[in-house]
Amino acid sequence: MSEAFAVRGRVVTPDSILVDGAIVIQDQEIIWIGEAPEAQAAGFGAQVVAADSPTDGRYILPGLVDVHCHGGGGQSFPDAKTADEALTAVWEHRLHGTTTLVTSLVTQSPEVLRRQAQMLADLADAGEIAGIHFEGPFVSEAHKGAQDAHYIQAPNPALTRELMIVTRNHTVTMTLAPEEKRAFGSGSVAEVLIENGALPSYGHTDCDSETMRNAALWTREKLGLTPEGVRRSPRYTITHLFNGMEPFHHRQPGPVLEAIADAAGGGAVLELIGDGVHLHPDAVRAVYELVGRDSIVFVTDAMAAAGVADGDYVLGGQAVIVQEGRAYLRNEDGSTGSLAGGTAHLLDVVRNSWRNSGLPLIDAVYCASMQGAKILGESERIGSLQAGKLADMVVVDENLYPLQVYRRGIQVASVPTS
Repeated sequence: MSEAFAVRGRVVTPDSILVDGAIVIQDQEIIWIGEAPEAQAAGFGAQVVAADSPTDGRYILPGLVDVHCHGGGGQSFPDAKTADEALTAVWEHRLHGTTTLVTSLVTQSPEVLRRQAQMLADLADAGEIAGIHFEGPFVSEAHKGAQDAHYIQAPNPALTRELMIVTRNHTVTMTLAPEEKRAFGSGSVAEVLIENGALPSYGHTDCDSETMRNAALWTREKLGLTPEGVRRSPRYTITHLFNGMEPFHHRQPGPVLEAIADAAGGGAVLELIGDGVHLHPDAVRAVYELVGRDSIVFVTDAMAAAGVADGDYVLGGQAVIVQEGRAYLRNEDGSTGSLAGGTAHLLDVVRNSWRNSGLPLIDAVYCASMQGAKILGESERIGSLQAGKLADMVVVDENLYPLQVYRRGIQVASVPTS
């Protein structure tokens, strides 16, 4: 058993901020958390006294949980040729406070999906990532965004079942458009996902409001009938709300309003890319006020350029140009096309949602930590700073820029070299 140590600062819990808080860590777990003056009575006075007493207004946040991320640090999960290349992207986000990461693939050929999924499943077995998200290939061409239209196909339960086998229970979610036959219902892709412990995530869709409502009702019922030990979460997700779907219109409402209504009723959990590029800050605030923090999960949708310079990149084999931190598909004539993912870290999304959208810090952090943990079915182990949970946390300055990151009680110092 290793020696216990403490970290001190303004501790952000799910319910409050401990102004002079302390967290005591031993081995991989948090063994005590509370106000620093109370540590002596709890038997941890020596550890807290030995910790740095912060005078810089630092916060201690739980390690962040990103359930939709395509890459970073110059590397892309859909395009990585080796596990080491994929790990470069993992570490880019880990160094910025994302201690739990779901790696996202994009619409590609079945052969490529199987190959990349196998590599990522190996990383999940090794504990480096939390699982895999398939963004496609069963999406709408009308709202494909940066998905490659050459590989979009109709919902295929047999292929879905193959991917579940390849990923060895490491699939977390799959984005699919609900309007196509066999997307949801008996014998559908969504049914295969749920029965294999994964969640449908409706998005990149051209569906109308009735279809979205029917998909929501069926999915809620199916998840409710699925034993708790089989599913990750009792709630399905919506892939990056507003992005990749028909905008709301009062005479043709489309999927957006139904998704928000279902989330408000405890059904869907809404992904929001609150990076200031994909959504206006007021849109983030309004959705938060409508559905509350328990129905929102912040994600990055980050691609290879997260944390590195503007320039030319690749996403799922497609050319991407990043200009002033914004990623776009590069058209054949050299012009820019659709947004092609994000370039932010999840901590940037928290900061932006706190500073620019006006969310309470506690709730912005919750949407980027505890909510992802719930989707993974891991909220008893990660997602918040509580005794008995893994010691995943990020120490940040008063402006939420990272100072130190701890994962499983070990300080993350730099990218490891072989």
